[in-house]
Amino acid sequence: MTLIEIRDLEVRIGGRVVSGVPELDLAAGRCTALVGESGSGKTTALLAVLGLLDGADVTGRVVVCGVDVLNAPEKILREIRGAKVALVLQSPQAALNPAMRLGTLMRRALARHGVKGAAARARAEQAVADVLLDPEILRRYPHQVSGGQAQRFAIALALALGAGVVAADEPTSALDVTVQAEIVAVLRRLREERGLALLLVSHDLALVSTVADDVLVMKDGGVVEAGPAARVLTAPAHPYTRDLLAAVPQMREQSREHRPDADGGEPDPGLRPGARRARRVTGSRRRRRRPHR
Repeated sequence: MTLIEIRDLEVRIGGRVVSGVPELDLAAGRCTALVGESGSGKTTALLAVLGLLDGADVTGRVVVCGVDVLNAPEKILREIRGAKVALVLQSPQAALNPAMRLGTLMRRALARHGVKGAAARARAEQAVADVLLDPEILRRYPHQVSGGQAQRFAIALALALGAGVVAADEPTSALDVTVQAEIVAVLRRLREERGLALLLVSHDLALVSTVADDVLVMKDGGVVEAGPAARVLTAPAHPYTRDLLAAVPQMREQSREHRPDADGGEPDPGLRPGARRARRVTGSRRRRRRPHR
């Protein structure tokens, strides 16, 4: 079952195209990742899918859970946000009210969709348990939880109403490596258990390789390459995709198409792109000092 369908999506701001996706189909239980450098248009496309780009000129066709997002009234869009499609942001701490306990925050979100009282409390406790958090966390304030706990709570908040689609914008970039692995494991497990459709925005290709089924590579507001993740991340066809992979040592090793270094050899996986050549050039100009007499 297709939960997100995009055709010829184009976002213009001030007459300039800042993001465009010609085609994307996302089915239940699948993950599609939008990848690319900062400013490539990934987040803009994601927000367009959710109908959250007031002031922008958005054209094309975007259907989410059967709703024509670009033509639906705001009342309908508010009803599907949270109930059918959920958003997980990059920095959960910034989105949480520091003066409000997490349980109060979640119950208020549930109340907006008609879930109140004992039903809301039970739903909140189940939601945090689903992301492997102790229900006791609902009594805490945002400053009393770690970054990883806050991000897991954000996922629980997004899924508390049973949304079938999750739009995640850089959900691990603000976390350290070990916590990133925990969040990825949570997302993967929930996708498998619930059949969630996950639309992931990320510049972390190593992360994408562990969760995505399909990848769209974006640059300067457009899609330069698209296809199954196993193919795009190991045998990229576009030079820009190869450049992205070459910047990540572990991904460069997986790719079957390595870019040669300036001298025709392979770059040192432990160095940034170009660092080996810089070291060789500077080394060739270094002169040995004569001992003082």
